[in-house]
Amino acid sequence: MKNKFRCWVALLALGVGLISSCDSNKKTETVVEAETPAVATINAPEFNPDSAYAYIAKQVSFGPRVPNTAAHQACGDYLISKLKSVGARVVVQNFQSTAYDGKVLKLRNIVGSFNTGAANRILLAAHWDTRPFADKDATNPTKPNDGANDGASGVGVLLEMARVLGTTRNNPGIGVDIIFFDGEDYGDANGSTEESWCLGSQYWAKNKHQNGYNANFGILLDMVGANGAKFAQEAYSKQNAPQVVNNVWKTASQLGFSDYFIYTENGAITDDHVYMTQGGVPSIDIIEYDPTSPDGTFGKYHHRHTDNMAIIDKNTLKAVGQTVLQVLYNQLAT
Repeated sequence: MKNKFRCWVALLALGVGLISSCDSNKKTETVVEAETPAVATINAPEFNPDSAYAYIAKQVSFGPRVPNTAAHQACGDYLISKLKSVGARVVVQNFQSTAYDGKVLKLRNIVGSFNTGAANRILLAAHWDTRPFADKDATNPTKPNDGANDGASGVGVLLEMARVLGTTRNNPGIGVDIIFFDGEDYGDANGSTEESWCLGSQYWAKNKHQNGYNANFGILLDMVGANGAKFAQEAYSKQNAPQVVNNVWKTASQLGFSDYFIYTENGAITDDHVYMTQGGVPSIDIIEYDPTSPDGTFGKYHHRHTDNMAIIDKNTLKAVGQTVLQVLYNQLAT
């Protein structure tokens, strides 16, 4: 479950995990990049941020993708159709989950797979639903927002990556599975239970889309499109998949995106990657979270009506998309 309202700093001492609450006095740690041998790389195709932006705008055009609404149904149908159109083998997990408020939600996890015969696989994920209310906003806090960044941006980046994987002859030669998780943002803001969030990834962890499914590692994209976004190194990611964190941030630096992928560690955030890891795939979270920002770690538009297309920046989309695409292609050279 991703609780965007509560975060924790994991302090490891004498092999025991000590947890302290995250507040305004939290100290942040500057992470020194470890010296690692240089590895050969294979240049990835160009990631097209204009295309990713258009995919985000298309999702927003349906309206807020709140479960049990017509907009949610229509957007899900669109995502399935789009993945099929670029050559993915698509599996849809239809399931129901009872939300913290007692409402029964009709949900769908949407999985698109490339190079299905490959045993060497990478899992990429984002959530496609929007929060049912902009509860941080001073105006109309009971109404949902557009969710351009919180939800649609990660999906837009992965749709563009799917297009590249489906249309490029020089594919990375590995199996890639893209999962759009549902029901991620229908959680209790009061924090009464962490399990009220990330309903789709919790379901997937217990009910894989394919019997015996496994992947080398996973990368979750969450809120990856805002202007000036900073992606610090999330603590659960560093704990569960430290080599993947090092690989992604080093790749971003080599590509010239170190202004976005900052070598600072933030607190541990319970997001879909936690359940991906519990499902057997060690995973990391690329999520906008700047512990040094005076505007709030998740951005001043988080769960507000200002989370709309006006904050989406193609430079940020390029930084994230090109980095993750290059990480995939680097698998050939390792």
